[in-house]
Amino acid sequence: MPLYREQGVVLRTQKLGEADRIVTLLTLGRGIIRVVAKGVRRTSSKFGARLEPFMVADLQLFEGRTLDTITQASTLGAYGPHISEDYDRYRAGSAMVETAERLSEGGPAPEQYRLLVGALRTLAQGKIAPELLRDGYLLRALSAAGWAPGFDECVRCGAPGPHQHVAVQMGGVVCENCAVPGTPKLEPGSIVLLAALLSGDWSLALESDDLERGQASGIIAAYAQWHMERGLRSLRTN
Repeated sequence: MPLYREQGVVLRTQKLGEADRIVTLLTLGRGIIRVVAKGVRRTSSKFGARLEPFMVADLQLFEGRTLDTITQASTLGAYGPHISEDYDRYRAGSAMVETAERLSEGGPAPEQYRLLVGALRTLAQGKIAPELLRDGYLLRALSAAGWAPGFDECVRCGAPGPHQHVAVQMGGVVCENCAVPGTPKLEPGSIVLLAALLSGDWSLALESDDLERGQASGIIAAYAQWHMERGLRSLRTN
């Protein structure tokens, strides 16, 4: 049975026996894989710390009948400690990796891999509010999966914006004529923030206030739940 190499982000781990772990990875070439890391829970393990959540590693794996086994691991991005030491960063990172796993099942997802690595790298640096990074990542990951929202023209009739109503089920902003009763109406700055997060314009996103961030976050959580059919567990404490 052959050996192969992969780059992967550790999404989560679970105990296996007394010393092993099953590691769920988002890899560059194969998408989501679940593999065995033998002996990593022992204090003498040479690469246990390299296989913690949020770490990015270059891996050598051995193909098995049911689960493949990691035989070597070298660190490409040591983001785990910097994210896990801060509760807000940890919570944001947990939402990111949960989203990545949900959106990347079924085969290779190189764009999702690159988005996640970039988001975790920035999150670990601690220079941008974790909630903003999380929300920006969610929008861009959903867009990469084929569900790009629209925050300029009315998504129903095409009327030019700006518009303040957001219809999650329709995929973005709607004009006054297309908004049905109960459609949320946001502050103008919240719409600007949503568009900035989608495009990755952090200089503009950082100008937002707490009200705008709260409104945008609520819309993004609802949009993610609508398209992924159930809410993210890691957002329920927010």
